[in-house]
Amino acid sequence: MKWSEDADRALKKVPFFVRKKVKKKVEDFVKQKKKNLVELSDVNELKKKFLSKGGMEKVIKGYEIATCFGGDGCPNLANPGTMLAKDIEKIFEKENILLFLKENVKEDLKFHHEFRVALSDCPNACSRPQIVDIGIIGAVLPGIFDEACTLCSTCVDACNENAVTLDEDKERPVIDHGLCLMCARCIRACPTGTIREKEKGFRVMLGGRLGRHPRLAMEVSGLFSHNEVLQIIKKCLKFYKKKSKQGQRFSHILSSVDQIMGDR
Repeated sequence: MKWSEDADRALKKVPFFVRKKVKKKVEDFVKQKKKNLVELSDVNELKKKFLSKGGMEKVIKGYEIATCFGGDGCPNLANPGTMLAKDIEKIFEKENILLFLKENVKEDLKFHHEFRVALSDCPNACSRPQIVDIGIIGAVLPGIFDEACTLCSTCVDACNENAVTLDEDKERPVIDHGLCLMCARCIRACPTGTIREKEKGFRVMLGGRLGRHPRLAMEVSGLFSHNEVLQIIKKCLKFYKKKSKQGQRFSHILSSVDQIMGDR
């Protein structure tokens, strides 16, 4: 659907973490009018409805699961989280976070009350997993295999983290896993198959937020499988529902990842 210049400028003023949702709501609203152009008057009309008492609450579902826009065509793809996102949504639906919020928040629900999850298919983190309640990043652990290395340096050039070097005496690449972000660029670049996938999974980050007192999420040490991520999600929600009072954000009640992973 087309947007007028004024309407598009107004949309760009909306916080990025709800912009996609707001855009869809506006376009659905305009479709109901049987129009194919979004104008500023449409944006303002819907905004007025949102700001009316209880207006925003009608469209809040208690959680948001954001994904990056890369998909299978993304050149940076490490490990896609499409199926993982669907399974996470099932958990949130079962936990009925919306009902929990309605019972605990003493004011009209707003978007900032929602529990946010962001999934990124690679460490480029287009969905900004570092600043939401739970961030998930697709990852591939590279390994060194027996295929002969030609010392072409392609893997070294491909790594933006300086995590790959060449041992010319042993004629092998060396990976510093302390620097490696598990993005798989070195794997894709290696022409001989000396560097290949050793393990595929997801990195998990907890407790990020924006706002007046922003905080970057804390990373849980390790590489996690699809099912392990789902178990972490369940633990997080159990902790959240037990500790959150009057709509406190997950990041405000979480002081360390050990609170979630202590019994791991």
